Amino acid sequence: MSRASDQLAPFAVAEGTSRGRQHADPFAEGDSPFELDRARILSCTAFRRLMHKTQVFVTDLSDHFRTRLTHTLEVVAQSQRLARAIGANARLAGAIALAHDLGHPPFGHAGEVALAECMTDHGGFEHNMQSLRVVDYLEHPYPPFRGLNLSYELRESLIKHHTRYDHPDRAAPMDDATARELLASGPRPPIEGQIANLGDAIAYALHDTEDALFDLANIADRGNLRESVLSADQLAASPLWAEAAARVQAVWPSSPTHAIRRPVLDEMNRLLIDDAAAESRRRIEAAGIDSPDAARNAVIDAVAFSATMQAKLDAHQNLLRDAVYRHPSVARMDAEAKRIVAELFAVFVDDLARLPARFSTRIGEQSPHRVACDYIAGMTDRFCRGEHDRWVQRCGGDPTP
Repeated sequence: MSRASDQLAPFAVAEGTSRGRQHADPFAEGDSPFELDRARILSCTAFRRLMHKTQVFVTDLSDHFRTRLTHTLEVVAQSQRLARAIGANARLAGAIALAHDLGHPPFGHAGEVALAECMTDHGGFEHNMQSLRVVDYLEHPYPPFRGLNLSYELRESLIKHHTRYDHPDRAAPMDDATARELLASGPRPPIEGQIANLGDAIAYALHDTEDALFDLANIADRGNLRESVLSADQLAASPLWAEAAARVQAVWPSSPTHAIRRPVLDEMNRLLIDDAAAESRRRIEAAGIDSPDAARNAVIDAVAFSATMQAKLDAHQNLLRDAVYRHPSVARMDAEAKRIVAELFAVFVDDLARLPARFSTRIGEQSPHRVACDYIAGMTDRFCRGEHDRWVQRCGGDPTP
């Protein structure tokens, strides 16, 4: 059962209770703080570049694959749906989801792995921390300060964001003052940040299934992939898919898998959201969570799946990992992406004059490695390939670090 967006539960972050922004900002007064966050994220350049960044499969192969932008929009939808179901602030949950991947580099997780390896001895790299760096520093649309000057609640949720695919151990150390500021409220994000974590996991499970099963199959049919891809028979081994498919097939028993893929994914979505809403309400009541700070300092996450549903989701994600993310064709794409990122990083560090002036002028206040990392992390797939062609291929740049 859903709740109206203006009927917030006591544990939700209400519009008038935000802890504010880093900088004095007269143009932020009078608006809903989280609607303003949303507007600033939507209009920033880092958000627009997500359209041309890989989610899992490079878009050169199909116009239908999800990108980092469409993934983000699906996380927003999942987060808002769950927030409304439990009485949390859907505006804040949606804004957090909108910003959660702003720091993601090109070429999906392969690009992140490559940058993390390049930065191993130079402060590290992790895309959630980079998202905070984007909104706090790298975006610079307002003269009086750097960054987008977003709300405290959104910023703390970025630094505390986590899913099974995140690696906080790779993160660059934060400025001590920033760390103290954002961690002072407690080890966990507010309810809305926890909702965005689950929204991310739900979106991954659904859209990677569709991309792998159907779009990759079409590409294989055209002879563009040498190996077979995820099949309906493989998916039948997933308890989550099987449960949803059985419900749909009870209504349309004679329909082939490709004809009911969307209803099955919709039913998976409903099962996940309903379970998360019920389990989260149970945890909130059991722990007596009656304020945002109580959620931040709870012993366990207040927003979660039941143990039974988490096991089903884990099994489904493991199937995607083994059959899709480790698929030989995907592995080849990832290997190429890692090589491009690593070689480009090396030629920039070797000759800082190759960096644009807006980046090279920061050398001195920040290390050359961090500046090169910021530049590459902000690139789209296409631009990264172009820069690699310019500096490594055409000019014969030495890619050796």
